[in-house]
Amino acid sequence: MSFKQVSTSLSRTIWTTGGKRNLAGPPKLNGVSLTRAMSTGRLLQSHDGTKEQTSYLSEASSDGPQCSQPTLGASTAARQLSEEPAGASGVTGVRRQSFTTNAAPVDQKSYLWARYTDLRRMVHELIPPGACKSLNSSTIYANNEVSLAEVDIYGFDYDYTLALYSNALNTMIYNTARDFLVEHFKYPAGILNYDYIPNFATRGLHYDIQKGLLMKIDAFHYIQAGTVYRGLQPVPDEEILQLYGGTYHIPLQQDSGFYGKGPKVKQFMDIFSIPEMTLLAVANDFFITNDIDYDPVHLSKDVSEAIGMVHLKGLMYKWIMEDLDKYILRGEETEAVLHRLVSHGKKLFLITNSPFSFVDKGMTHMVGKKWRDFFDVIIVQADKPHFFTNCIKPFRRLDGNGDLRWEKISSLDKGHIYKQGNLFDFLRLTGWRGSKVLYFGDHLYSDLADLMLQHGWRTAAIVPELEDETKVVSTERYALSLTWLQALTGLMERLQIHRDARSKQVFEEWQQEREELTVMTKNLFNPQFGSIFRTCHNPTYFSRRLSRFSDVYMASISCLLNYDLSYTFYPRRTPLQHEAPLWMDQLCTGCLKTPFLEEMSQIR
Repeated sequence: MSFKQVSTSLSRTIWTTGGKRNLAGPPKLNGVSLTRAMSTGRLLQSHDGTKEQTSYLSEASSDGPQCSQPTLGASTAARQLSEEPAGASGVTGVRRQSFTTNAAPVDQKSYLWARYTDLRRMVHELIPPGACKSLNSSTIYANNEVSLAEVDIYGFDYDYTLALYSNALNTMIYNTARDFLVEHFKYPAGILNYDYIPNFATRGLHYDIQKGLLMKIDAFHYIQAGTVYRGLQPVPDEEILQLYGGTYHIPLQQDSGFYGKGPKVKQFMDIFSIPEMTLLAVANDFFITNDIDYDPVHLSKDVSEAIGMVHLKGLMYKWIMEDLDKYILRGEETEAVLHRLVSHGKKLFLITNSPFSFVDKGMTHMVGKKWRDFFDVIIVQADKPHFFTNCIKPFRRLDGNGDLRWEKISSLDKGHIYKQGNLFDFLRLTGWRGSKVLYFGDHLYSDLADLMLQHGWRTAAIVPELEDETKVVSTERYALSLTWLQALTGLMERLQIHRDARSKQVFEEWQQEREELTVMTKNLFNPQFGSIFRTCHNPTYFSRRLSRFSDVYMASISCLLNYDLSYTFYPRRTPLQHEAPLWMDQLCTGCLKTPFLEEMSQIR
């Protein structure tokens, strides 16, 4: 069966016969009504446990799409429904009702459960196997249309762009910063008992500095329920409402600023921030569990400085240079990308905040001693994002030993290494402007935001988390659960006009199942905070920034190897809320909100 047939069938199941019993019957399988197939053969248990036959639709032939699936035997269909466990796959606590026969409806409750049963069967039996397995972590995803044929110059950040690091680096950063917190800032030694928790935090979270709360916020600045942690323990939703004056909304523009650095709320946008979030959580947890009074503001400042000391003292650079094989991943892919671009006549440049000795060691490991031959311009210790926003610092050239030269820079020459500088001089000296430049980086603010908003460069975000997230999204469990969640939500939206006492009881059970499905799909990504891209139905704040500051995004630069350098990336056109889903990207988005004309006539 095609995706289009499935989507249309689901849509008609949700939207037809919403409050009118004389509309066309439910979708058919080879001309046989689903309702008839499920109800013939034996009596099914009603919601209150008694045996009864009920119906909500007539035998009128459906004008819905014909499905190519084989006709199910009546007794087989009834047996499948009666033997299924309660709730959707992986969800307990709500009984799946089967109220579909051809007699007149007994009451609204029976009618609602019949609609539920028909829709659930459509979702769980008619979706083609592997419907969402087309996702590939090596894909480049487009937020904006980009033609590589128009790109002549490719620019790169270094850390987590040209060089990807193993999780062992996060553990080292955390352990060292934790030790600094005790030895340098004189925090209690009990904090040393907390080991690094690899899967606790995710990128893109916000931290309320004054309240000591780590949380996930959506694109509309609302806290996602169930994702607020004080220390290592979740904070009840009721307490969140009390703390924030009866709302989940956070005024980020005044509390956090454009770059997400405070003064009241801080956003952690880069991968290096994951150890910092974990250290904040365990330090808060230590004070809370030991009933020690402390100031969360002081703690936030001290943890930030402890993490900063790891970088300022050069410890991270030292660890990586001493064991390149342990920390650097997939260096051969970086070499392949650079070689391919240069062989096609593209110009390359590097702008990184890291020092030259560190970059040289890593690039030599990945690409070879002649790695500088790939780049037309190399800039180290650039001090991004200030490199992109002011014109104060001039470029300085480094000699072969890494020492600063005193000459005035009047050109940026291939084979030389430059330090600091600013983008305005860079544009003046190179003439590389506009959409012919594509710059790759992992930090949405420091690497991409100003280039996109002020200078018109094309931007590409590196999001290594895509590898794990696409694996989850591609599982059958996730596909079925998400599709059923969306279908159930649409059913509740359409049938909420039934407000008698028995109908309200049904809706309470549906809402319970909906909440359980939401928690389950969240936990498939991360038990504490879920996906970095989604807060239930809304994009996360991180996801919204990703779509705003990057033309394309991918798991690593090696994804470029899968595309011709004249390839054009087109963003997926998904319908706005007021638009009809007339194209087939909607099967797993649940965008099935197109009432038929006869029903639309009731809307005023």
